[in-house]
Amino acid sequence: MKENFIPFAIPQIGQEEEKAVLNVLKSGWLTTGKIALEFEKEFAKKLNVPYALAVNSATSGLILALEACKIGPGDKVLTTPYTFISTATSCLHLGAEIEYADIEKDSYNIDPDKIEEKLKNDSSIKAIIPVHIAGNICNMEKICAIAKKYEVFVIEDSAHAFPAKSKDGWAGTFGDVGVFSFYATKTITTAEGGMVVTSNPELAKRMTTMRLHGIDRPVWDRYTSKKASWEYDVIDAGFKFNMPDILAAIGIEQLKKADMFLEQRKKIIEKYNKEFSKYDYFILPPDSDGNAWHLYLLGLNLSKLSITRNEFAQFLQDKGIGISMHFIPHYKFSLFNHITEFNEKNFPNAEEHYQRTISLPLWPGMTDSMIEKVIQTVIQVGIENGSAN
Repeated sequence: MKENFIPFAIPQIGQEEEKAVLNVLKSGWLTTGKIALEFEKEFAKKLNVPYALAVNSATSGLILALEACKIGPGDKVLTTPYTFISTATSCLHLGAEIEYADIEKDSYNIDPDKIEEKLKNDSSIKAIIPVHIAGNICNMEKICAIAKKYEVFVIEDSAHAFPAKSKDGWAGTFGDVGVFSFYATKTITTAEGGMVVTSNPELAKRMTTMRLHGIDRPVWDRYTSKKASWEYDVIDAGFKFNMPDILAAIGIEQLKKADMFLEQRKKIIEKYNKEFSKYDYFILPPDSDGNAWHLYLLGLNLSKLSITRNEFAQFLQDKGIGISMHFIPHYKFSLFNHITEFNEKNFPNAEEHYQRTISLPLWPGMTDSMIEKVIQTVIQVGIENGSAN
């Protein structure tokens, strides 16, 4: 069968997830309960961390992490402009300001040297949020050493980075807190949702309290248990960031398949890299130890092409290839128009990567014919629009 359209991503949901969700629907308890607690336990075991908190999104997880680190008005948080907007808006929701450092020239990740330049000159920066773009782990050894030197928190945005594991450990476990996403397009999914991990008991305690209205103890079973007490205290103005059991049920089954999904992604990557490396129109994605390969970020060598990235992307879409762009740098958004120095001239690496990058379809269920169609279509567009033509 010849596929006419290749979607950018499709979640891999099987009978196991369907059965797990049905069991929750029949259980009489749909929101946060023992299934969410089980998901947290299994995720913590996988990453070998003492604390894992299931949340309703990675955005919520970032807010919890920042709040637990006492980030608020008067503070600044340093991150990359080359990430999804929620990395920044999580800070803004708490009244903090955002500061940016450019990405590395040979990767999509934040440049540790640029981080130190910022910290040297601004003592109001209280936390760093490195983002493991596409599942490729940042230089965490250097970033954590810099953070220790300047006494700032490290909150890893690991939305793309499960199950990324290098020789030094799991992405999300190098800093003070790690935040993962289980959005529908991620390497494992709960439709919407995320997980926050930490080895710090004080941060874990604060995030647990603030995750559910600032209530001082677990109260999920107060409506179902004969022993549960309806009495509790509210010690602060918390949030509503908990993950329902329905979503956690999907997560438990997805977690069991995470390693298999990664191996399937790697096989697709190998085919892409093998074929695209034959042409000077293309720049292969950066890779490093432990890459989770959430995205395949194909770089275009624009000096060898007669068209722009946007035109290349449109050709692919017209030919039935579902593509995306990761990411629009934050300085291009109206939200930041008031910051005059926040522009492409001050972030040359982010701008260069943005102008030349296309995200290609990458998901474990892709058939050989789908993979081949993507490869041949990309190559065809390159050949037809080479600068020599």
